[in-house]
Amino acid sequence: MFAVTFRWPGRLSGAALVAVAMMLFDPQGARAEPGVPDPPNGLLTDRGKGEVSDADRDFAVKVRLAGLWEIPAGKMAQEKSDDPRIQSIGRDIAAQHVALDKLVRDAAKKLDVELPDEPNSDQQGWLAEMRDAEGEDFDRVYIDRLRAAHGKIFPAIATIRASTRNDTVRKLAQRTNQFVMTHMTLLESSGIVNFAALPTAPPPNAAPNGPAGAAQLQTAGRSTTTTSVGGAPVVALVLVALASAAVTVFICRHFIRDSRRSYSYRRQRGRYFTS
Repeated sequence: MFAVTFRWPGRLSGAALVAVAMMLFDPQGARAEPGVPDPPNGLLTDRGKGEVSDADRDFAVKVRLAGLWEIPAGKMAQEKSDDPRIQSIGRDIAAQHVALDKLVRDAAKKLDVELPDEPNSDQQGWLAEMRDAEGEDFDRVYIDRLRAAHGKIFPAIATIRASTRNDTVRKLAQRTNQFVMTHMTLLESSGIVNFAALPTAPPPNAAPNGPAGAAQLQTAGRSTTTTSVGGAPVVALVLVALASAAVTVFICRHFIRDSRRSYSYRRQRGRYFTS
């Protein structure tokens, strides 16, 4: 009885190791998608410190203008659309722009940046287009106009966030980026975004000639060998393979040793009972 009881933990641990080995051989099935982090906005200062460029001022103006037309557009979506999903999108985007508008007004006051009080001519034209549309026509106009507008300001936010010298503008850009990404996602959830009508990304710049260009190409070549295969880094796959092999060898040795002990025990037990 003692020998049988002693072998159970070994068998259980062996089964667990087999499960681990199977997960290592199939890392995609075992690895959960990591949570996408939210930017730690609290780590950014907001003291109005640093030079304020013309681009920074223009950015604040654009954020203000976005709210001046998207808030009334969202209200129209709630009143004119027959689709509950469009109504919900309009309500959420309008409410969030109210919050963003307060952020940009507070930043502008701190930095002494003058903000507009009404939409520009293009935005007024989009609002007029929505007022003239009904039903599904309104839904398409609302979704397409807002999605196109968010797509235009999206790269501008990235430029300001990466280059501004002013901490208040930096924090405003980071917060604005979160609003814009949320709004793009909400608009796309309608299922009626005309992606084919959106502007295409410019082609990548050609590599320069000469030694600098050759160095860039060599760097690109080295990067290619260490990027991903099927979404997983090559280095990670190699480590997984090595770990899998090590676990497999350990399991095999464990079971062989366990089998030998069991066989030796049975032989001794047979001799004991036949002696």
